[in-house]
Amino acid sequence: MDWGSSGATALICGERSLTFAALDDRTARAQTVLEAAGAGPGDRVAVMLPNGIEFFEVGLAAGRAGCRVVPINWHLKSEEAAWLLRDSGAVVLVTSDDAMTSYPGLTVLVVGKKAPDSYERAIDAARPAPGEPVPPAYVYYTSGTTGRPRGVEREGQLPDSRLVHSGLAAMWGITAEDVWLACSPLYHAANAYSYSTLTEGGTVVVQERWDAREWMRLVERHRVTACFMVPAHFIRLLEVPPEERSRRDLSSLRLILHSAAPCPVPVKWQILDALPSAEIWEFYGATEGGATRISPDGWRHHPGSVGKPWPGVEVRVQGDDGRPCQPGETGLIYIQPVGGARFSYHNDPDKTGRAWRDGAFTVGDMGHLDDDGYLFITDRASDMVIRGGVNIYPAEIEAVLHRHPDVVDCAVFGVPDARFGEELKALVETRGPVGPDELAAYCQQHLADFKVPRFVELIDTLPRDPSGKVAKRLLRDAHRPSNLSS
Repeated sequence: MDWGSSGATALICGERSLTFAALDDRTARAQTVLEAAGAGPGDRVAVMLPNGIEFFEVGLAAGRAGCRVVPINWHLKSEEAAWLLRDSGAVVLVTSDDAMTSYPGLTVLVVGKKAPDSYERAIDAARPAPGEPVPPAYVYYTSGTTGRPRGVEREGQLPDSRLVHSGLAAMWGITAEDVWLACSPLYHAANAYSYSTLTEGGTVVVQERWDAREWMRLVERHRVTACFMVPAHFIRLLEVPPEERSRRDLSSLRLILHSAAPCPVPVKWQILDALPSAEIWEFYGATEGGATRISPDGWRHHPGSVGKPWPGVEVRVQGDDGRPCQPGETGLIYIQPVGGARFSYHNDPDKTGRAWRDGAFTVGDMGHLDDDGYLFITDRASDMVIRGGVNIYPAEIEAVLHRHPDVVDCAVFGVPDARFGEELKALVETRGPVGPDELAAYCQQHLADFKVPRFVELIDTLPRDPSGKVAKRLLRDAHRPSNLSS
């Protein structure tokens, strides 16, 4: 579609909206700003913003300029964000955080600031650059071998992102008639569906912060047809009394995608009943690539499954020796992408090498296939914790605890939680009179709130396996809810 001449609504956030023509003009100006700051083809542009229209403007401008976008969780503390900026080699940062303004070799534009270096003033003063709207290529960061995040980079020449997003739209039936509600953080990989909607000419409504009642209000007001959610969203929506939910007209919903965390089977049954107009599809994958999907009817016949492979994707379950597992036998899940596509972890060749085997990759998830070829996730070989759909890497938190002078050793892991799926617990060996509250406060000084362990417990000796590693699987089993202490 010709964005420059379209009066159709592209983006809505709060009381503000942009037509496609206005979005095209602002992204063309933003492209000029990025290029003036030194960002060119192949360079990295970091975006550290809460949900809002500017997130899309910067992303589309970076796509037009041939840059890759590094999304940064805006809840991170400065020292956490600094690692991502240094490792990614970003040349421009667009942020709403005034504290992020001084980094060597980095141009910083602040959204919502009135100073001369503000994003708004730069956009207003810039001339539109020639070109067409292009969804950005993202470099998402995930766990590294040292607990530091590592960027996932696609190898080889990037395909035309417009074709990629059109293909994604075709797979899920997204068209220009759709109204997509972006209710998850825009720095999450699920934001790809927002760009797919825009690529097809549909409207994207941005929810600034998650709230179940606000979600229902936006669905009703804007006649939302589709969105991506995580199980934590389902749980909070189901906490709204049924009689209150029934007063909202949610009948416009036709498609809900969910992923990012295991969905408890009882919650899935309840949400299927609570939103009868929507087809609720679950899919399984990772930042590294998509794997399987399952329809509502498929799930009803195979409760707990994450489905069968996406078109062109091969999924296999293998033992430690590489042999294929039989149906019902648990092993490591490997995903072979379409057309032999590959990725690498930025600055971490060892992690890259461990991920790949015979053209397929693993992110450390364990599972099994049933007799019908449906995949079930049973455990994670990695230590990653998924809290409310957000990936948290315990090694990063352990590194902070180890910096405390009274900490001898520690282990951080996930324990089941009814609302968030998992919560963080820390077991700590100490040499001094430090207590759990002080250790939690120490974490609070150095980590984003969602990374601070909810439960901190002192322990004399951590259990270890014969190799000397902390036996986290034993810890997870021993600290189930019935044994959980706060």
